[in-house]
Amino acid sequence: MKARWICTLILAMAIAVPGSAQDKRRDESKKPLTLASQGSFFVGGESKTLPAVAVPGRGPAGPPGEVTVNQMYVQFQKPLNGDQHVPVVMVHGCCLSSKTWETTPDGRMGWNEYFVRKDRSVYLADQSSRARSGFDPSTINAVKAGTIPPAQLPNVLMATHQTAWSVFRFGPSYGKAFEDGQFPIEAVDELYKQMIPDLNSTLPNPNPTWKNMAALGVQLKGAVLMGHSESGFFPEQAALIDPSGIKGVISIEMPCAALSAPQIAGLAKIPTLIMFGDHLGDTQGFATWPQSFDSCQKFVQQLKDAGGDAEMMSLPKMGIKGNSHMLMQDRNNLQLADLILDWIDGHVEKKGGKKK
Repeated sequence: MKARWICTLILAMAIAVPGSAQDKRRDESKKPLTLASQGSFFVGGESKTLPAVAVPGRGPAGPPGEVTVNQMYVQFQKPLNGDQHVPVVMVHGCCLSSKTWETTPDGRMGWNEYFVRKDRSVYLADQSSRARSGFDPSTINAVKAGTIPPAQLPNVLMATHQTAWSVFRFGPSYGKAFEDGQFPIEAVDELYKQMIPDLNSTLPNPNPTWKNMAALGVQLKGAVLMGHSESGFFPEQAALIDPSGIKGVISIEMPCAALSAPQIAGLAKIPTLIMFGDHLGDTQGFATWPQSFDSCQKFVQQLKDAGGDAEMMSLPKMGIKGNSHMLMQDRNNLQLADLILDWIDGHVEKKGGKKK
């Protein structure tokens, strides 16, 4: 009887601890948020000459002149002790903006605020061609004016509720949630409001966001770059352009590109973390999450074989179940944030990347 009582007590403590830890993390949001500074700025961009535009039957639609395109908007918050740590740059995925990292759909603290409360300076970027970064409308206007054929109109990608449900892995079919799902389904309508047109098809190749992310790292005198989904491999692409300002790379849920041996050797010099959630093969739709996971497993092993510090953080294999594609908005988002912060501490800052 005594042994059974002890076992029951131990089990109760084991169950209580995670909840207590999560409650403690949430209590962080009740304290005043103190900042050394906050603001916004643009990175990159180049001038483009536009001809005069005239719409048949309607006359001139715009005079000739110069416009700026391909710039990247960045907003930032620096905590009082921010200089003690490497700043973190967060970049959103498809059909979204940097709102991804802010307050969750159900009103909880997002990663940007939590990282700031953990003394990390956070820089939220809108991809070039998205949200406050703006986009180049010249092709659309030229088609309207009749100077180029309609076939050259850029595709504007807009994810439906049904597509988001499937690709973001909220449940096995639309409207049916996973029993262990971590995403706050009761607030899914608030997520749908965050989704905006994806105008990456208006961008040149290579994507200027890669260059802008690399330039931001240099401007910050070293940063950890974090990408998610569509931008998940952007930190690596930025490092292939200019690694000098990149102290660490964090890639969340995306396919990993097949790279050459010299490219792998270059990226192996930068600590790399890749994170995937749960139910990778359990939804209907066109997303191929198992293949993406396998490609990143291969990439991590290639970095290790080249002498790099690389880690695949598969949450279900760690005993953390039910996470969706939007794991920065899931109910356990702060637990996952702590995993990332611990990784930065151990693999970036303790290996010489600490902010001077």
